[in-house]
Parts: sequence; C-alpha cells; structure tokens
Amino acid sequence: MTIPVRPGAGRPAARPAAADPLAPLLDLPGVRDAAEGARAAVDRLLRHRLMRNRSAEVSTESALRGARASAALEGVDVPLAELRAGRVDDPVVQGSLRASVALGSMQDTWSRAPGQVLARLHVLAAADLTDRADLGRPGAHAGTRLGGLFGLVTGESSVPAVVLAAVVHGELAAVAPFGTADGVVARAAARLTGITRGLDPKAVSVPEVGFVELGREEYARALAGYGSGRPDGVAAWLVHCCRATEHGALEGLAIAESQLRG
Repeated sequence: MTIPVRPGAGRPAARPAAADPLAPLLDLPGVRDAAEGARAAVDRLLRHRLMRNRSAEVSTESALRGARASAALEGVDVPLAELRAGRVDDPVVQGSLRASVALGSMQDTWSRAPGQVLARLHVLAAADLTDRADLGRPGAHAGTRLGGLFGLVTGESSVPAVVLAAVVHGELAAVAPFGTADGVVARAAARLTGITRGLDPKAVSVPEVGFVELGREEYARALAGYGSGRPDGVAAWLVHCCRATEHGALEGLAIAESQLRG
C-alpha cells in the first residue's frame, strides 16, 4: 500500500478539504465489522472497575507483557517471570522493553512530530543491535512513504483508531526504514497511535500479545499481504490487526483480574 503525501498547509479557506485517504479502507471486506469488534473489546476492558483508580497498575504490567510479546515476534521468546525479575539481558528483549516503557512520555509528541518519536523509538529499540551512528536515522529509501505516513499521523482521519494504528504498523514494518528493530518500532508506534487516538487512552490492552496468540506465521503472512498493496492483502492485514486488538483487550482484562486478586 502506498500512502500519499499530505498536501501542505496554507491553502485558501474556501477550497474544500481534501478527502480522507484512509476512508476507502472501511469498505474493504470485513474491515468495518472487525474494527467495531476491536473497539467493543477495548471498551469492555476500559469499563472494568479497576480502571477507576488503579489503571496505572494494569498499564505497567501491560507494557511489560507487550515488550515480551513484541520480542517474541522477532524470534526471541523469554519467560515472563524471568523478564519481570530482571534476569533477561537479550538485546532484542531489552530494546523492546525500553521502547515499551517510554511510550508514556511520547504521547504529546507523536501527533505533532512523529519523525522525532520514531527516531527515539529506534534509539531505544536498537541501542545494542547496530552502530551508534545509525541509531534513529531512517534510510533514504523510506523518505516518500514516511512523509505520507507522517501526514496521516499529524492529520485528521475519519477511520477508527484501530485502522489507523494498523496502517502505521503495516507501513513501518513494510518499509523497514531503519534496517534494524523495525518490527519493534512498528508495533510500538501502532500502540502509541491507539493510545493517542482514543482507542486505549489508559494503555491497558496488550495488542502485541494478540499477535503472538494468533501466531507468528499468520502475522508474517498478513503483513506480507499488506506489503503487496493488493486490496485483499490490505484488508486481511487490517482484519488481522483488529483481531489481535481483541485478543489484547482480553489480555488486559486478565491483568486487571489478577491485580484485583492481589
């Protein structure tokens, strides 16, 4: 899928607003219903009684489980108990954890300066995986598509947040702008999109776990479909992301219940 670059600012006030480039995605087979299902699942989580005054506890655990799951999608699967105890020093896992924990500090910047946030995410995710000089520096091959993506992140869109998050995820994973830790960065940016666009403002769901539960092979297959640019491939990816979001909301509910039990 190719994202068009957003037109520049400063147009005459009388000129009609540009059409939302993502709106047609809702007409792809299964996407609208899947997005509604994902929204309903996260809303159920947000209505849990623990969210009234203890959502930070769930969010902290969600960040940990999300980091572990994101690393697992990169092929590094470690026990949650080991990670919680601080006994895992694998660079992929540690990079995923740093990126996950830092999302809270990036919420205000993401919708204004997404390039700055992506650079920071890459520095965190790839600190022990590549040369220091290459950290936070996207390759020249990514310029046009990143520009289009930035326009979507900073602009307004009528599509549900879960769909925009799926596009952010798919674009970054497909373009692989940095050459290292691109998957971790893509999933972190997608989660940040869901948080800032109101899907999960308390950051208590764990969509990364949803992708793991649906299977690494299915994740790779769906992502390849998105990368093909074919309507059926893009639709399958968007539906896959919505399903992962539903699973991630269930994981958040499990965390909340475990917190209640002490």
